[in-house]
Amino acid sequence: MNRRNIALRLSYDGTCYHGWQVQKKYVTVCGTMEAALSRLCGHTVKLTGCGRTDAGVHAERYCANFFSNTGIPADRLPYAVNSLLPEDICVKAATEAEEDFNAILSCEKKEYTYRIYNSRIRDPFWRDRAYFYPSPLKLDVMKRAAEMFVGTHDFAAVRSVGTETKTTVRTVFWYEVEEGERTINLRVCADGFLYNMARAMAGTLIYASEGKLSPEDIPGLLEKGDRRLAGPTAPPQGLYLSRVWYGGKVGEMMSL
Repeated sequence: MNRRNIALRLSYDGTCYHGWQVQKKYVTVCGTMEAALSRLCGHTVKLTGCGRTDAGVHAERYCANFFSNTGIPADRLPYAVNSLLPEDICVKAATEAEEDFNAILSCEKKEYTYRIYNSRIRDPFWRDRAYFYPSPLKLDVMKRAAEMFVGTHDFAAVRSVGTETKTTVRTVFWYEVEEGERTINLRVCADGFLYNMARAMAGTLIYASEGKLSPEDIPGLLEKGDRRLAGPTAPPQGLYLSRVWYGGKVGEMMSL
């Protein structure tokens, strides 16, 4: 059997995991996935994910790929691997990708959604799935602040020191503030995200709502690149990787 490049669409609740990336001392999503796939395929499997997610962060749509000579048809692989996975991780679809497909390098853009449970009284069912924020939030102010992030900018002011990168310039295609049925949802789409960028942007929108900065201050603080001028990094449990974009067969699979 020839080596195949298999791409997966999966989702996971990140509450019990120390993020996506494999770590020696902690249980991670990637480590759990690799153990199940290695058992299924009969050889050591190394996954390439579409990006890192921090401890406690969730994914509604996540893409990963691996190489294998397994004879399991792609359309049967989700059923097979799900039987070996815990209930908080689920492979939704699989397809054979081109030889040069790489889940992180081939990704065209990503969307993160940050959910805020904005109520005077907390809801235990949202405890690990949204940021409980008891003070009233001003959606009109947050929408104005979100618009200031759209475009190509240096986003050093909304990143945490961590993973090194060649440039801190990114393009944000949209940043929408929506009032959902139970949560306020902050949706931001970009060609890439810096470490903690989505959470720092959410914290900055909350700061704007509180009057601690004006939406019109945001272009200036981005220009200065000083992390201390922006809002705090919002907690991880409110963050979801909600969409990722690719071309070809993988793109079709991710859009299902």
